[in-house]
Amino acid sequence: MKPIRVLQWGLGAMGSGMTRLILEKSGLQIVAAVDSRTDYAGKDLGEVLKLDRSLGVTVTSNPDSVLNKERVDIVVIATTSWLSEQMHDLKKIIQAGINCISIAEEMSDPYAQNPELAAQLDVLCKANQVTLLGTGVNPGFVLDLLVVMLSGGSHTVERIEASRVNDLSPYGPTVMKSQGVGITPAAFKAGIEDGSIVGHVGFPESIHMISDALGLGVDRIEQAREPIISNVYRETPHVKVQPGMVAGCAHTGIGYRGDKEVIRLIHPQQIHPQLEGQDTGDYIHIFGKPEINMAIKPEIAGGIATMGLAVNMIPHVVAATAGLKRMIDLPAPAALMGETAYRRQV
Repeated sequence: MKPIRVLQWGLGAMGSGMTRLILEKSGLQIVAAVDSRTDYAGKDLGEVLKLDRSLGVTVTSNPDSVLNKERVDIVVIATTSWLSEQMHDLKKIIQAGINCISIAEEMSDPYAQNPELAAQLDVLCKANQVTLLGTGVNPGFVLDLLVVMLSGGSHTVERIEASRVNDLSPYGPTVMKSQGVGITPAAFKAGIEDGSIVGHVGFPESIHMISDALGLGVDRIEQAREPIISNVYRETPHVKVQPGMVAGCAHTGIGYRGDKEVIRLIHPQQIHPQLEGQDTGDYIHIFGKPEINMAIKPEIAGGIATMGLAVNMIPHVVAATAGLKRMIDLPAPAALMGETAYRRQV
């Protein structure tokens, strides 16, 4: 079996984790690596990853030097959450004639908020005969693809309610700031108004994907973000939360068809939820025939699963027809545990 040749673009926490996972897979081969950090440029990838061996791959800050379709089958890019910030790099990859997987949240369904950019990407992919996919644990799997798959045996679906309750404690200061952790309720309100507190990125994408897959006809999406006020002291290496301060953000996205609510997605994120008796988990409730309830406890580990989804989708993307794809457009992901897992035809 000839391995699929992968270029990893972005070597932060997610990119480094995906690279290590790719190194474990017999059907995949890391052949190039790109990162903007000047202290990484010119170093062997094994040194950057703090492995005990050289990989024979030199990290570069110049993507043009390694974007060669004769040597690279696919790029996995992990640089930002926002499509507008990644658009230039995506075009560069596509125009080089190379397939791509992005873990930018807005890339999970670019048609939801950026239909003009999505159309541009689709046309460009088809002109260059490549495939582009956005994926991740959420959006991309738990609160969209998994919902769609659970509805596969349904006769009718009246409405859907799904929630993901997770623990922010392992994350760093950037995430804490974006969720408003450690500030006053008044500062949280101000952060919502000025856009510095974003909560979860991806509800419009997930709702749009579910609606498209099931034909629910969502024509309006509303979102609400509320502070989770702590009643107890909580602490992580990056933040201290006193009682009365904000421990996280409760974010809700609702999809309507006319005046009828058909999709409700709920994502309360906070540090140490167990200190106030809150278990983590992923929950899906489909109201219809039959009524379906699913609970996964604790929640599917976010970072680990995002790495896994991006890597496990590589054979699907390489085998797919040209164009911009979503997770609902390709076969379901599966762990790459043996040779047959790499034989994908779409």
